[in-house]
Amino acid sequence: MERLFEQALFASRWLLAPFYGALAIGILVLLVKLLQELAHFVPHMWDATESQVVLGVLTMVDLSLTASLLIIVMFSGYENFVSKIDHADHKDWPAWMGTIDFTGLKLKLVSSIVAISAISLLKAFMDVKAMSDRDLAWLVGIHMVFVVSGLLMALTDRLIAGHHDR
Repeated sequence: MERLFEQALFASRWLLAPFYGALAIGILVLLVKLLQELAHFVPHMWDATESQVVLGVLTMVDLSLTASLLIIVMFSGYENFVSKIDHADHKDWPAWMGTIDFTGLKLKLVSSIVAISAISLLKAFMDVKAMSDRDLAWLVGIHMVFVVSGLLMALTDRLIAGHHDR
């Protein structure tokens, strides 16, 4: 009975696979948004101010960072929690794939969130006249929460790793 329960529990990890498939669809949605941004941005580039160009480019950077974050979560999560991917047939397999453990995944996730938050904050500062002081304060506060959370998570992981080395 115990062995059967453990086998069923172990097999349940495959319930995560559709989540990672949904993230792939999320990347497709981000691609559509990127193409929409390009279709809006490129025809107006000659008439746009420098700030408008920077805002358009920052939006594209934001979308690409978010898509990259989804790739990291998809592959690392799948390999850490569901099954190893056989990459022998893939000549262009990135070296980092298959080497990120859960701790590395957490740190990459938080780092990506901090970068995305910083870009959103920079976009707000580029259009500071359209933002209220209250909204800017909230954006800065939220960004600082992400930064401090990331630092505390990294510090905690370092302390735990140092404790296990002894």
